[in-house]
Amino acid sequence: MESYLIGFGAFLVGGLISWVMIQQLLKSKTSKIIKEAEQEGEVIKKDKILQAKEKFLQLKSEHEKQINARNNKMLAAENRIKDQQKDVQRKNDELNRKSNELDAIRTNLDQQLEIVDKKQTELERMHKQEVEHLEAISGLSAEEAKERLIESLRDEAKTNAMSLINEIMDEARMTANKEAKKIVVQTIQRVATEAAIENSVTIFHIDSDEVKGRIIGREGRNIRALEAATGVEFIVDDTPEAIVLSGFDPVRREIARLALHQLVSDGRIHPARIEEVVNKVRKQIEEEIIETGKRTAIDLGIHGLHPELIRLVGKMKYRSSYGQNLLQHSRETANLCAIMASELGLNPKKAKRAGLLHDIGKVPDDEPEMPHAVFGMKLAEKYKEKPDVANAIGSHHDEVEMTTLLAPIVQVCDAISGARPGARREIVEAYIKRLKDLEDLALSYPGVTKTYAIQAGRELRVIVGADKVSDKDSETLSFDIAKRIQDELTYPGQVKITVIRETRSVSYAK
Repeated sequence: MESYLIGFGAFLVGGLISWVMIQQLLKSKTSKIIKEAEQEGEVIKKDKILQAKEKFLQLKSEHEKQINARNNKMLAAENRIKDQQKDVQRKNDELNRKSNELDAIRTNLDQQLEIVDKKQTELERMHKQEVEHLEAISGLSAEEAKERLIESLRDEAKTNAMSLINEIMDEARMTANKEAKKIVVQTIQRVATEAAIENSVTIFHIDSDEVKGRIIGREGRNIRALEAATGVEFIVDDTPEAIVLSGFDPVRREIARLALHQLVSDGRIHPARIEEVVNKVRKQIEEEIIETGKRTAIDLGIHGLHPELIRLVGKMKYRSSYGQNLLQHSRETANLCAIMASELGLNPKKAKRAGLLHDIGKVPDDEPEMPHAVFGMKLAEKYKEKPDVANAIGSHHDEVEMTTLLAPIVQVCDAISGARPGARREIVEAYIKRLKDLEDLALSYPGVTKTYAIQAGRELRVIVGADKVSDKDSETLSFDIAKRIQDELTYPGQVKITVIRETRSVSYAK
């Protein structure tokens, strides 16, 4: 028990000593922490004070800058005000100086006006004395002398005016033809279109001759269906890889060509299919004709055309005359008319309209029994075109009397477009007929044995019998043939007539 108490007491004494030591240790650490905190607080305090001082110095510097800027602005404003005051003072001095100069000038002018009034009075007095002196000498009053002088001047002016008018008229006569040629040449130079070849056949190329049998069909039923649906003759012969489409109507030939192309590409060729494709292509061509007419009107700047006239204009694309495409010819004529009308001071838009429509009578849906110019005029009147445009259309071949200035312009421009070099060419039949007419005309004379039209009809060789025509008669014959050709036939350029007379002596050695 005693040992237990001693141990317990030692434990208590040890714990007390430990507690005291802990208290001392905590106290020392607390003092250290407080001291460190105070030191840190002192550092923070110094930093804050330094930051505050820097902020204060920065604000002070900015404030001083603002004050200096304001002071500078105020100083500049004061300087401008001073300069303005000096300028105002200078202008005021200048105005005072000019005012003084004006006063001096005014005074001088008043003095000069007084002198002029005195001189005017003196001149009037002297003029009156001179007039009285002249009246006394001539025995005429001033009014009578004035009337005689005016009458004399009037007669002289009339004479001079008539002389000037005659000179102007003579000069106009001399230069009118030259100016007209100049206008026509300038107009031709500014407009030109391509030429096309008129034909009545279209060549359709195929990949191989095997396709020909499918196009002909069993017992020819396919080709008969094609010809019946299109109105075009299909010529399938020995020509390699080609089929000839023959027909006078170019629209029909184009429909036949496109339909045949679709049929060959598709591969299905039989009568029902042929009729279906031809109808479809015919609608496409109609739409293309209308689109061509619209595009032509837009290109030429022509507005307000009736839809039927637009369709007829588009249809011109598939018509040609003497190798010249009708649509190209009409467009060229329209541009020529506009240029010439501008040169002559007329309305170019109306002239262009008449030029485009002048040949619409050539592309009717039905064949009229009247000239194309008159029929075109009736179409224009039907679709509400203005009377001067309709008259220009109807009179461009002199079938109708011209009533406006547009008519001769359209006629001239139509001739320019058709007659310029390279615009038109003769078809073969007309060319052969012209050569045959030349030879037949020369053969109709007695004594002529043979005739030859050579150099494309520009020379006619006439061979006569030496026993029937003398040398003198050959000269007369040449002149007569030339006169008849000039009066009766139509030909380009000139034709040279050469009469050949020769004597042949023939013998036989046996």
